[in-house]
Amino acid sequence: MDFDQPTLTQAASDLRAGRVTSTALTTEALARAKANGDLNAFVTLDQAGALKAAAAFDATGDGSKPLGGVPIVIKDNIEVAGLPCSAGTPALKDYVPQADAPVAAKLRAAGAIIIGKTSMHELAFGISGYNTAFKTGAEFGVRNAYDRALIAGGSSSGTGAAIGARIVAGGLGTDTGGSVRVPGALNGCASLRPTVGRYSQEGIAPISHTRDTAGPMAATMADVELLDRVIAGGDEVAPADLKQVRIGIVRSMLTNLDADTEVAFHAAIAKMKAQGITIVEIEMPELAGLNGQVGFPVALYEAYDDMVAYLARTGTGLTIEALANEISSPDVKDTYDGLVIPRKLPGPDNTLIDARPIYDAAIKTARPRLQALYGRTFADNRLDAVAFPTTPRVAIASNPDSSSLENFGLFIQNTDPGSNAGIPGIQIPIALGATSKLPVGLELDGPAGSDRRLLAIGMALDAVFGRLPPPAR
Repeated sequence: MDFDQPTLTQAASDLRAGRVTSTALTTEALARAKANGDLNAFVTLDQAGALKAAAAFDATGDGSKPLGGVPIVIKDNIEVAGLPCSAGTPALKDYVPQADAPVAAKLRAAGAIIIGKTSMHELAFGISGYNTAFKTGAEFGVRNAYDRALIAGGSSSGTGAAIGARIVAGGLGTDTGGSVRVPGALNGCASLRPTVGRYSQEGIAPISHTRDTAGPMAATMADVELLDRVIAGGDEVAPADLKQVRIGIVRSMLTNLDADTEVAFHAAIAKMKAQGITIVEIEMPELAGLNGQVGFPVALYEAYDDMVAYLARTGTGLTIEALANEISSPDVKDTYDGLVIPRKLPGPDNTLIDARPIYDAAIKTARPRLQALYGRTFADNRLDAVAFPTTPRVAIASNPDSSSLENFGLFIQNTDPGSNAGIPGIQIPIALGATSKLPVGLELDGPAGSDRRLLAIGMALDAVFGRLPPPAR
């Protein structure tokens, strides 16, 4: 078996056919995790638990389970029974939940072997994965699967890096403004941000109940579809007929691109047209303005109440102030101390203003208008999705500066609007940059509830773009 080109679907098929054992797959995944300690991809590696579960699967060989015996990883803000759930922050490093979060429970019930909990941007508040709280390598920060000097993206950094580095073929992240799609793009893996509410958010350390969702990340779109089917239910999705697909391109989402991303994106669109996809250029002039009225006001305001409620549920006795007191990463510390705890938002001329009225306006007025804008755009142009570069740039240097507010805004430039509208989006790896040799991603955002249609289109595009080559050893 070629361990550099694994997919979840292939592994599950090989296990069912008896071509490989779960113990062999799990042993290889654990060995690769340890050999790649410089990635900082893991907070916890559960060697004993994973090998025990693999041996139990091999003993029964239950071929009825869709993920039977397949090793996966889970982001460390999603609760897994018996393993610490740190949410990437020191105050929670000893919190060990007694039950799986529902999304993790679904994967375990489907036979998946959880080999460990992946590292993340602290408290999921960032796009770089530069976290000074946990590391297994010499340097801080989750590192890019293709170049250890660069960021893995965030906040689901470790899951993205582990899949990109071919440690496992799939796992779970969470996404508030781009957190399964940004690391997917930067590490060359596929992902789905589902329609908000499609998956349970119970047992997951939160930022914002309006914006948060767990999301599957994997080697291919077919693997993402398998994970989604296990979590959300439903029949297997078949690849779409691309000649029946209409995709819009919003000009304003093609700004700030580096040369590699620009060339790869336009080449991908040309390939899509060659497959019979109808491409329509569209305008959404209100998009940036409405998005700005929703994004930070909702996330920063809800972060307080949602985290207070989560901490109460954990039984740790931690207050939000005690949690904030131990935050390690300076960018997250500043956000919590300056905005989340005092319930403030940045105002004009470096002032701070009361967050509540701005939050109320976002929820009652701006977000419904943003959702209506998307609804109109999809309906009026008869679109299945809008397409754009997932991130405007390939991965940048990993250091404290990679977590700057400027970089944060840049990397979620295209992922944030769909998040705020609550609509689904898929991230597809399309190429290695001509100059950088780093992964470039394309995103498709579709109407609310169109998750399975997006997955069908993504699966058809798997065959168009192919799999990115593995990182050089």
